[in-house]
Amino acid sequence: MGAVAIEPAVKPAKLNKEKVREGVVAAVRISRRVFDATRQKRVLVSLALAVLLVGSSIGVVVSAHENRALFNTLSQLQAERDSFQAEWSQLLLEQSAMGGHGRVEKLAVERFSMVVPGRQDIVLVPLMSPLAAR
Repeated sequence: MGAVAIEPAVKPAKLNKEKVREGVVAAVRISRRVFDATRQKRVLVSLALAVLLVGSSIGVVVSAHENRALFNTLSQLQAERDSFQAEWSQLLLEQSAMGGHGRVEKLAVERFSMVVPGRQDIVLVPLMSPLAAR
């Protein structure tokens, strides 16, 4: 921990009425010069350009902030999309595994006691064409 120096309190200087009056007169004189200067065309153009410059600067800052916020949102959405894509791939693999012929046949035998028919039990039904049916 460093050393701490305690300084004595500074007493505020008493204001002299004459000094205050001189300061106010100087401020009024300067403000009159500023207002007189704004009546000149060149000063008005410069003042308008300065206001436009400040407005444009504020617009750039706001635009940059919105751009960053939108980019962050885009990054989050892309990460979410990638996770959904991975989950979709897993679900497709699971569906493929669940619908495989071997699994369906195994479940049919286990749950419903089904068996594959022998050759003698298979009956072929002839396909009738629409013309032969008349």
